[in-house]
Amino acid sequence: MTAKKCGAKAPELLYAVSLGCPKNLVDTEMITGAFINAGVRLTFEPEAASVYLINTCAFLASARAEAQEAIEEGAAWKCEHPGGKLIVAGCIVNHPDAPRWKETFPEVDLWAGPTELEKILPMPVCGNDVPLRLQLTLPHVAYLRIADGCDNRCAYCLIPTLRGNKRSRTINSCVAEAKQLIEVGVKELILIAQDTTAFGDNGEKLSGLVNALEELPGAFRYRILYTHPAHYTDELIGTLAQSKKFIPALDIPLQHISDNMLERMNRHTDSKWIRDLVKKLRSAIPGITLRTTFITGFPGESEEDFKELLEFAAEARFERLGVFAFSPEPGTPAFDMTDQVPREVADRRAKEIMRRQHLRTAAANAKLVGTVMEIMVDDIEESYAVGRTDGDAPEIDQCVYIALPRKVRFAPGDRIKVRITGALKGGDLEAEILR
Repeated sequence: MTAKKCGAKAPELLYAVSLGCPKNLVDTEMITGAFINAGVRLTFEPEAASVYLINTCAFLASARAEAQEAIEEGAAWKCEHPGGKLIVAGCIVNHPDAPRWKETFPEVDLWAGPTELEKILPMPVCGNDVPLRLQLTLPHVAYLRIADGCDNRCAYCLIPTLRGNKRSRTINSCVAEAKQLIEVGVKELILIAQDTTAFGDNGEKLSGLVNALEELPGAFRYRILYTHPAHYTDELIGTLAQSKKFIPALDIPLQHISDNMLERMNRHTDSKWIRDLVKKLRSAIPGITLRTTFITGFPGESEEDFKELLEFAAEARFERLGVFAFSPEPGTPAFDMTDQVPREVADRRAKEIMRRQHLRTAAANAKLVGTVMEIMVDDIEESYAVGRTDGDAPEIDQCVYIALPRKVRFAPGDRIKVRITGALKGGDLEAEILR
């Protein structure tokens, strides 16, 4: 609601807390942008604020615990600033436990879910109007949300409940926003959605958006996150292979490889499709970095299922890999499934996959020592700079730490050539500027 409709004076200072994934961060950027457009300034001091905004995530129990802690802090602020406005936005508002949250925190003035952010201030919510956003990422990096919501209905996932059905923007809308971001200095556009490969309505497809982005002028490149294996097509793979601005790295959460598990998870794909997809991508785009995530301990996962997953991870040799031990979420089909796997078993299996992945990563990084590569510079400190390889997404993957010479002739957002000098524990690399 606008301040005018509330019958109150427009707030002067906004303090914002953003939790969760990059998709949630885009919502926070839109909300803060709407406030600034209404004449409100942003503050990093909650004590100075007249509006306290918390944009929440509710995907997992750990995310809800973080949200509760943030709301408790907001409620304490409200008690000290009774004339201020406390707003809670995001996925927690649509969670099945939302009524309990609202009862627990009567200090909250306004609750607004992901599809009703206009209750805070007028703004497009994943519509085709280019949103007014306050970019909260590195100046040379920006997220381009091309769709929101999801129609996949994976058995373990609450996203359709929290964020609604899939809603794609038009290609023209995405391109218009991309153009604006490039014009203000963005060098890396990161395409995001709950399922980027499902992008498109009325005949539009992700391959069409890729072709449209390719036509934009400027020294920028784009990265694609959150792709679903079931929605890849030969056309899309061929389009990416031909693109000059596509960063050759793809994020494909596969979750499992056992047909038994994939069917129970309702993943709309099978083992053969996944194996063939990995082969197609590596063949069509040489040198591509593939990132995936797995779930261990899903209801009914046998030792044979887990062994198949272990063997597949070793065969596919994913450059980036993460694992979640299954956590039953109330409101999902998986919560009520029989054959629940004990949590300690799910944890043990997850740790075993990651132990082997760490060994593969360490061996791969050791082979990089002495090689030359081009990296993106993200930050420059007094004695070193921090960058990323093409395979590394910001704030997700590993970094490259570059020893600085006396005179620095580059800036954040530049791409420079470095020689890798060391592989650090944890996956990061050390490098020197190529002279």
